[in-house]
Amino acid sequence: MTQLAPTKHPFIADGEATAILPTGGKQKPITVIGTEAIRETFDDFCVQQAINSRLAPGVTDLVLNPDAHCGYGAPVGCVMVSPTHVYPGPVGVDIKCSMSLLQTSLPADAVVDKQTRRALIDAICERTPTGAGRGQRNAAKSRPVDEALGQRVLVEGASKGVCEALGIPPEWATRCEDSAHVGHDDSTAALALRLERLLPHAHRFADKMSQLGSYGGGNHFGECEVVEVGDDPRSQSVAETFGLVDGGVAFLSHCGSRGIGHQLATGQFKALQAKFEQWNIPLPGQDRELVYAPLGTAEADAYLDDMALGANFATVNHLLINALVLEAFQQVIPGATGQLVYFISHNIARKEIVDNRPAWVHRKGATRAYPGGHHALAGTPFAQTGHPILLPGNPQAGSAVMVADPGAVLSRYSVNHGAGRQLGRKAAKRALNQAQVDQSFNEADILSNCRHYPIDEAPAAYKDFDEVLRSVKSAGLASEVARLKARFVIKDGDKADD
Repeated sequence: MTQLAPTKHPFIADGEATAILPTGGKQKPITVIGTEAIRETFDDFCVQQAINSRLAPGVTDLVLNPDAHCGYGAPVGCVMVSPTHVYPGPVGVDIKCSMSLLQTSLPADAVVDKQTRRALIDAICERTPTGAGRGQRNAAKSRPVDEALGQRVLVEGASKGVCEALGIPPEWATRCEDSAHVGHDDSTAALALRLERLLPHAHRFADKMSQLGSYGGGNHFGECEVVEVGDDPRSQSVAETFGLVDGGVAFLSHCGSRGIGHQLATGQFKALQAKFEQWNIPLPGQDRELVYAPLGTAEADAYLDDMALGANFATVNHLLINALVLEAFQQVIPGATGQLVYFISHNIARKEIVDNRPAWVHRKGATRAYPGGHHALAGTPFAQTGHPILLPGNPQAGSAVMVADPGAVLSRYSVNHGAGRQLGRKAAKRALNQAQVDQSFNEADILSNCRHYPIDEAPAAYKDFDEVLRSVKSAGLASEVARLKARFVIKDGDKADD
């Protein structure tokens, strides 16, 4: 791809935590969210990807969030808007990678004892396998999913029938950003037809369905948290609406569509890249990962259908993980109950109203952020407050639950999806010391299922979470409702899915 000459300060600041990035053309500049310290974490490659994405056909808006770093075609941590085209790159290969939060009825004291926490880790790992290639056969107490049920999951998403078949409380679907996705024509029938065409060519379909209710590798995780709600009246009121309990035990999860999402996404990249070569179409920035399809074409329809199939799997995967985690808590601490707080994606394209017309909002490592009063929240439990925003930081700095403010219109109602990497995986392995990483977790009294905490996932591999949050708050996008403090972490050392 075309490289940008090294530039120390390519941004034009227009606020404490906002700036613009000109593209060199007449197009609307890129909106940048981040303090000066955060903007200095954006390297030339990330900046060039942002410019390539902004100049791509049909793109009307590009937002760079404070967690931004180089990604697949478009930067991880960006928002890309187009009313006329769909792009696989700004969704990526882990379709609908997401966050979910389960609030339990347990007080913080229930997870003070290390023996209890170790028992909880073991009980969860018996039900929810971790690792890039692992599924139900790797967890003795997981839920069996045959091919027929797997097909229903892909087509229906978190329907009442699918939830009941998997032992998921059906009411949890009301706590999802999107509980089910439909095909390009807004029908479930389109997904059923698309799946029928794909199945004869699907590689190891049964194995991929067996991954339902599992974490992937790399940056995917499950984390036992203690909730600390802010002292201000607004935080306490919003937390009550969200169902957060100050001083209570919660469980935060990060994962996506696993092997089936990867297969669907890579198939789409290959198909569209072949079309570009066949038709001799120039690639944006000469980047093969920025292929696209104009809306209304057969290619766009196929992509939207495949994205919806993968997204439905990711949704049910999260809900099943939460059901299994709650079951594990109940095994170790009888009488525990739990309620899903929210499930929200950060790798998805959604059809939304932008500047009074429909457009596809691609969020790559970016999270939707609708404030109270937004028309899309009418009829939901969050119509007055805005919906929960789940932002993972790192186990030692904590994670955050936020709520959008009206200023989020600046970022097309989006915020960052977490802290964002400041060291690549290879760089982290070179720069960090395993013994020191493990010792830091011991000193923080945070347990893990790993013998050695994955060094490329160590807190130092990520940006300063407090500075990232300061960027979001100072830009007027969202306010912090609660901080989540980790008590133990479920991880895997394999390569990240997304």
